[in-house]
Amino acid sequence: MTTIPGFWVTWFLSRIQPSRFYPSAWRSGPKLTSKWKRPLQITGTHINKIKDAVRQPLPELNQTVLADYVNTFQKQAASYISICRQHGSPLYIFDQAALLHRAQQFTSAFKEYFAEFQAYFAVKSNNHPSVAATLVDFGLGLDVSSGLELEAALRSGCRDILFSGPGKTEHELRMAVKHHRSVTVLMDSFGELAGLEKAARKEKSRVRSGVRLCTNEKGLWRKFGIPLSDLGAFMSEADQCPHVDVTGLQFHTSWNLNPKNQTAFLARLSENLRSLSAEHLSAIKFVDIGGGYWPSRGEWLQPYGTPSGRVLQSSGIEISNPMAHYGIDAVSIETFAERIAAAMETHIFPLVSCNVKAEPGRWLCDDAMHILVTVIDKKAEDLVITDGGIHLIGWERFETDYAPVINLTRPSRAERQCLIMGSLCTPHDIWGYGYFGNGIEPGDVLLIPGQGAYTYSLRQHFIKPLAKIVNLINGKVEQNDTAVD
Repeated sequence: MTTIPGFWVTWFLSRIQPSRFYPSAWRSGPKLTSKWKRPLQITGTHINKIKDAVRQPLPELNQTVLADYVNTFQKQAASYISICRQHGSPLYIFDQAALLHRAQQFTSAFKEYFAEFQAYFAVKSNNHPSVAATLVDFGLGLDVSSGLELEAALRSGCRDILFSGPGKTEHELRMAVKHHRSVTVLMDSFGELAGLEKAARKEKSRVRSGVRLCTNEKGLWRKFGIPLSDLGAFMSEADQCPHVDVTGLQFHTSWNLNPKNQTAFLARLSENLRSLSAEHLSAIKFVDIGGGYWPSRGEWLQPYGTPSGRVLQSSGIEISNPMAHYGIDAVSIETFAERIAAAMETHIFPLVSCNVKAEPGRWLCDDAMHILVTVIDKKAEDLVITDGGIHLIGWERFETDYAPVINLTRPSRAERQCLIMGSLCTPHDIWGYGYFGNGIEPGDVLLIPGQGAYTYSLRQHFIKPLAKIVNLINGKVEQNDTAVD
């Protein structure tokens, strides 16, 4: 465990006092209307929380774990370089075997405890058609959050689809009704219940459905689902909708490094279920525990991705060692399954007889896609430019998140400091602050592994073209796709 250097802590903490202030950008910017002249209130409580964040010990990334992870890919260097030479770069590499391994591990973990369990891949986490098709062939369902994703799911051949998400349009509800034999609609509001009833009545169909429950009724997460306290009223309202068959409950918490949030909500849900009528309890045939399971290798961070780093960055303080890596541990999926099953046995199964659904996304696909780029310019010993930019992942991820950059052409177990930048016209186009390799030169092939979740789906047309996708099936290149819009 390390902390930010003491000099900066002392400097920073000596300069924060309770006050009312305008951010500096406001003071130096254009004249503001009175609506925007309200100053921010900084209280002693706020200052204490800031101090706690700055002083918080930072968990260092286990160097043995990192070295073993890098070595896994270095062993395959010749294969990756051959693919790059054949298909060019930048490239996405879809590793089907890695995806199937994760699917098997996830389903096995939960089926150990739940006889009736079904997983649904969250399509938003990686919307490449081969990812969905592979998981459907394996036996998973698909979780979609828009009409666009629903169309893609149907094209994949999936016939067990959850349609979740807020703000479903009339057109999307009609689509769900049209394909009601394949789709279960997870409604997000009373208004959506009325809209679904209207669409189903018009088609003279009866639609399977559930309702999403809000897990945090404060802040931005209020947008999802109905308040838990409204569940009884919702079920009563659904009784008046003969074309909508409400048979389940769904909830979701995100960024779970352990199952604490899921088990806590199941306890809250139990208290609410006790207030429902016997008829409404008997109608509940499934509980969907959502997704948000963090991959077992944990969260890997750059200095500015840590709480103390974010505080110092907002103050304009540069961290002296950008090569520092931090890691927050995550529990195994087996531990998730065991603890969630225990919570279900304690809180839910005494009240309702139901099966269990889940919506893993990141956990399944994170290891299933990697990115290959080539060094095209060396501007200094500690600065190179690659042919692929961060438009391939859609956001400035590596200013805060850490992934090793592996020089496949000159492999080494040592990590050397160097800015690895993309070729976009922005200084935020960065892959990393160092690389694993024995030197780096133009023409070298670099691998950024573990980029399967919330990267490909967020890619964007920005300055440079999108990359091609190479599918590795059974260790062989069987398909070379052009970028899918």
